[in-house]
Amino acid sequence: MNNSATAKLRNLRMSPRKVRLIAGLIRGRKVTDALVQLQFSPKAAARPVKKLLDSAIANAMHNHSLNMDSLVVKEIRVDEGKTLYRWMPRALGRATPLRKRMSHISLTIEGEIDESKKKEKVKKETKKKSVDTSVEEVKGEKMPEESPKKAKKTPAKKKVEKSEK
Repeated sequence: MNNSATAKLRNLRMSPRKVRLIAGLIRGRKVTDALVQLQFSPKAAARPVKKLLDSAIANAMHNHSLNMDSLVVKEIRVDEGKTLYRWMPRALGRATPLRKRMSHISLTIEGEIDESKKKEKVKKETKKKSVDTSVEEVKGEKMPEESPKKAKKTPAKKKVEKSEK
């Protein structure tokens, strides 16, 4: 029985074209191999993708009880996000456009369920005890009434200046 877990990274301040180079390295690989590839890659995009892969692994193990050894990178998709438009001043009063691109990364990993960690939901039957909430008055006794509480601190004394004559 195969299950999958996903993790998403949005608005990564890196060009999608550069991130796709790293995505191609790990697509279809086992998770352990993909982590090694990302760890030793000199590309700057490898660092956020590795962090995203760690997040997907944690989601798979914690939320879906998947076995770490059977996890495979099923799909990694890098889409274009927002683009910030800036200008760079050039010679003779000119300006050239700068486009600061962002990426959205979606990562899906697939694996088998780990039977040893799978939590079985067991319904416990609880017996509700009836609690007697009625108040009985004892004949001849009166409940003491609460008196207002006194202040714990005394108010500060006013300083009176003596005028010299």
